[in-house]
Amino acid sequence: MKLTLKIWRQANAQAKGQMVTYPIDGIEGDMSFLEMLDVLNEDLINKGEEPVVFDHDCREGICGSCSLQINGEPHGPDRLVTTCQLHMRMFNDGDEIVIEPFRAKAFPVIKDLMVDRSSFDRIQQAGGYISVNTSGNTIDANAIPVEKEDADDSFYAATCIGCGACVAACKNASAMLFTSAKISQYALLPQGQVEATTRVLNMVEQMDKEGFGNCTNTGACEIECPKGISLENIARMNREYLSASLEG
Repeated sequence: MKLTLKIWRQANAQAKGQMVTYPIDGIEGDMSFLEMLDVLNEDLINKGEEPVVFDHDCREGICGSCSLQINGEPHGPDRLVTTCQLHMRMFNDGDEIVIEPFRAKAFPVIKDLMVDRSSFDRIQQAGGYISVNTSGNTIDANAIPVEKEDADDSFYAATCIGCGACVAACKNASAMLFTSAKISQYALLPQGQVEATTRVLNMVEQMDKEGFGNCTNTGACEIECPKGISLENIARMNREYLSASLEG
């Protein structure tokens, strides 16, 4: 396939970025999107030009690093896949592909297509954990009965990989889906009840401090999420927040 790539190039968060056009040839349908970018970078390096910076790690849809806005969609035109799982057979010979970083105030550009998503880490650190007794008096977690439905819902919430597609898809750059998933995975389990009140209050407060927008129930976040995290988690977080606020 012959393709025309329009890629956002930006030296750092303070620099003014611009779209740069790159023609590319010899792309096969079985290549992943990142492999296609590897081919481009190899060509740029051979020409003595600076390669395009993009984030990646596992390339197996697990780590959430490969977050790219492709033709206006987080992770591209396929569904329930990350960018590294997107194959070039989703595109046609002669296509023009626009590639940008995720756009959000809370995700400042590091360089080119790589953004800083440490704001997600700080939300997690504000309450995304449980107390564990390590004094030698530990209790086997399997000894605590958990309803099958609750266990399943908790597991589904925990599949969030923190890629940021929900933020990039939202017109308000809201992190409600991410935050609610991280709250839900504990709120549904008995082990998560000890910090339940402080968890939701602290994580929502940190989310607001990071500069994410508000949720207006558009639903684009769930559609673009590579793990299909449900909007039900946002409703659960709102209930948890209201309950915690009344207790306070």
